[in-house]
Amino acid sequence: MDTPGTTAHANYGDLVTDPAWLALKHAATSLQELQAKDGSVPNAADHPHALELIATITASIGELAPHFPHDAQYLSLAQADFATWADGGLAVPDFLDSLLAFNPQEHRVNGLGHLVVFPMYTQNGSTSRFVEAVLVEVIWPEFIDELEAGSYSNKLFVPLRFIDFTPGYDTNSAVLFPESVAVRDTPTFTWGAIFQDREAARFRRVVKEAAQVTRLELPADALELLDNQALTQETFVMWDLIHDRTHMRGDLPFDPFMIKQRMPYFLYSLEELRCDLTAYRESVAVEHDANASPEARKHAKLVQYAVIFDRIFRFAITGSRVRNYDGLGGQLLFAWLHQHHVLHWTDTKLTIDWTEVPDVVIALGREIEELYWRSIDRPKLAHWLAAYELVSATLTPNPASTWAKGPDALPLTAPLREVTDQVMDDEFPLSMFYEALSKKMRDVIESTTGITGISAS
Repeated sequence: MDTPGTTAHANYGDLVTDPAWLALKHAATSLQELQAKDGSVPNAADHPHALELIATITASIGELAPHFPHDAQYLSLAQADFATWADGGLAVPDFLDSLLAFNPQEHRVNGLGHLVVFPMYTQNGSTSRFVEAVLVEVIWPEFIDELEAGSYSNKLFVPLRFIDFTPGYDTNSAVLFPESVAVRDTPTFTWGAIFQDREAARFRRVVKEAAQVTRLELPADALELLDNQALTQETFVMWDLIHDRTHMRGDLPFDPFMIKQRMPYFLYSLEELRCDLTAYRESVAVEHDANASPEARKHAKLVQYAVIFDRIFRFAITGSRVRNYDGLGGQLLFAWLHQHHVLHWTDTKLTIDWTEVPDVVIALGREIEELYWRSIDRPKLAHWLAAYELVSATLTPNPASTWAKGPDALPLTAPLREVTDQVMDDEFPLSMFYEALSKKMRDVIESTTGITGISAS
C-alpha cells in the first residue's frame, strides 16, 4: 500500500462510465423507489423486482471489487449482507457485518478510491435508510500528514472527494458517517468522512457572489482560494481536521456530541462555533510557526479566510429559520466582528480590517471557552441561561421571545424540556443586513445542491 502523502495510481474517475458501476447505480436508484423509510421493502408484490435489483447490485460489487483490493473484506461482506437481507424477506436491513469491515481511516492515501454501498440516510440529504452507492477518492496531501502526525492527531478523520453517487448525495449532504447505516446494534464508531470537494465548491461559488454583492475587496491570497478548487478543498481538509478533533477536547461540561440530548438549539450553535474558532486560532498559530512547512503555513492562512467567509456568507443565510444552529453561529460571528469594529458596512460596501481580525476572532473563542469552563461547576439549566446571555449580548433576540425576558419569565421548576420549548424556532432573527443579503444570495445558494469539485469546474 502507498504510504501517507503519496498518490495512488488507479484512475478511479474512469469508473464513472464502467458498465458495472452504471448497473449498480441504476439498480440502487430503482430499489429506493421500493423501500420504506426504514429501508425495508414492505410490499410483497415488489419483492421479485427488488430481488432482481439486489442481484444486480451484488454482481456489480463483485465486478468492481478488483479496483479496491484494500476494501476486499468489506465488499465481500457487503455482498453477504445483501444476500442475508434478500433471504430474510427484505425486512429492515442489517449491514453491521460489512460496516465493521469498512475502515477507510486505515487507508488515508492521497487519491485512493473506495466504493461504498449501504442502506443509509444521508445527512442534509435523504432521511430514509435507502440503499445508496458512492464512488469516492481520499484527499490526503503531505502537509495534512505533517499536521496529523504532530499536534493535530485525529485518527477518525477521513477527507474525501466525490466521483459519482446515487440520489441521496445529489443533495446538500457533505458527510459519510457510519451511524447513518442500517444496523442491528450500534457499534463503536471509528471514523467519520467529509466531502471536502463539495464544501470547497459551494464555498467558492457562494463567496464569489457575496463578495460581488457586498463590493468586498478581497486580498490576493483570498482571491486565489476562490479561483482554485484543489487549493480550496485542501484548505477545508485542514479546517475540518482541527474542527473535528475539537469536539472531544477542551473543558467540556457535557457529552461533546450532545447525543440523545434535547437542548436549546443555541447551545449547538456555540459548540460548532467553538470548534470552528479553535480551527481559526490554531491556524493562526501554524501560520506563524517557523517549524511548519511552507505548505502548512500557506494553508493555515487560507483556513482563516475560509472560516470567516463560510460562516458569515453561507452559514448565516443557508437553510430554514427553524432552529438553524449553524446559521445562528454565522450571525454571531458577523455581529461580533461588526461590533468590535473590524468589519464595516458603510455606504453599502463591506470592508474588513484584516490585520486586526485575528485578535477579535480569537477573543470570541475565548468567551465560549470561558462559558464552558465555568459551566463545569454549574447546573445544566444555569449553563443554558449563561449561554443565552452570551449570545444575546451580541445578537438581538426576537421581540416576542420569552427567554429574552429573563429567567423570571421561564418555567424554571418545570421539566427541562418545557424550558427548551420556550425557545422560538427563530429565536435570533436575521438582521436587516442579512435579510437584504439573503434575497440577493438565495439563488446562488440553492444552485449548490449536489455540487462537487468536478461539477464546479
